[in-house]
Amino acid sequence: MKNTALTHIHEKLGAKMVPFAGFNMPVQYEGINIEHETVRNAVGVFDVSHMGEFFLKGKNALALIQKVTSNDASKLVDGKIQYSCLPNNDGGIVDDLLVYRISEEKYMLVVNASNIEKDWNWISQHNDLGVEMINASDEYSLLAVQGPKTPEALQSLTDIELSSMEYYSFKIGEFAGLKDVIVSATGYTGSGGFEIYIKNKDAEAVWNAVFKAGAAVGIKPIGLAARDTLRLEMGFCLYGNDINDTTSPIEAGLGWITKFTKDFINSEALKKQKEEGVTKKLIAFEITGKGIPRHGYEIVDENGTVIGEVTSGTMSPSLKKGIGMGYVTNEYAKRDTEIFIQVRKKAIPAKIVRLPFYKA
Repeated sequence: MKNTALTHIHEKLGAKMVPFAGFNMPVQYEGINIEHETVRNAVGVFDVSHMGEFFLKGKNALALIQKVTSNDASKLVDGKIQYSCLPNNDGGIVDDLLVYRISEEKYMLVVNASNIEKDWNWISQHNDLGVEMINASDEYSLLAVQGPKTPEALQSLTDIELSSMEYYSFKIGEFAGLKDVIVSATGYTGSGGFEIYIKNKDAEAVWNAVFKAGAAVGIKPIGLAARDTLRLEMGFCLYGNDINDTTSPIEAGLGWITKFTKDFINSEALKKQKEEGVTKKLIAFEITGKGIPRHGYEIVDENGTVIGEVTSGTMSPSLKKGIGMGYVTNEYAKRDTEIFIQVRKKAIPAKIVRLPFYKA
């Protein structure tokens, strides 16, 4: 089990620690609902240093990214970020990721912690273009500072004008007295905020500086459990739950990051899927009865026939009702369709809704 550079701080703060993607991570401090509301209304800090960072360099860096990712990275300019995925050869997804364009010949890819080795091997396997690849995952710590009061909390630490930064953009500048820090207007909560990439040796000093600067607006540490409820309220996919090696981006509603204006791995098969349609789709639903949906629960029709499976589910702290996502057969995928979630021996009624669940 790996520790992050901040594990000792989480333990000192009394966080409940759990194994996650091979790391010893804080799942909660005060409680999921309190932490969730802190991010929705003020500002909270997640240690997401378990995420992976790869740097791709050289004149063919873009060509390699275009080959292995589904989105069109040629649209990026310096300082912009793109959400994308790595399709496999079987119609599934190796991982979802963020692509950062640092310069014309230098990119950073941010990948999921559980897939670092798998992603590295996959991209390396397709690197016949002489691109220099650096796996810097073990060198970097990552703080996700999230919530509407984040610019106010962090502005005193940097000369980067935070409030004017566009979503999915980044700047490299001074932060908390350190030079060349990547400050990114990203996050997985839907409440705004920034992600700060720093070297491990600087992580504790930056953590302390962030909490000191944000004290006046009630900044708090937040665990991974609240990160999950926050992302689910926005309908953001979680790799391993809502997308995996056997789900296609078309089935998952990720057609918007699957661009057929270029060739990429398995693009012909995915294009055919888009044109001919799929047999199952990822849907979002709200419980209309009483019950909490969980990953792996069966989705059934009014006759009790299994039509799909829940991939993510929770009691929404913001909406005070059960919400979830799951795959169902195509004929049941229309909005407002009534479905039922098999919770133990009861079939709980639910309705298919449009994302996001939480509308700020």
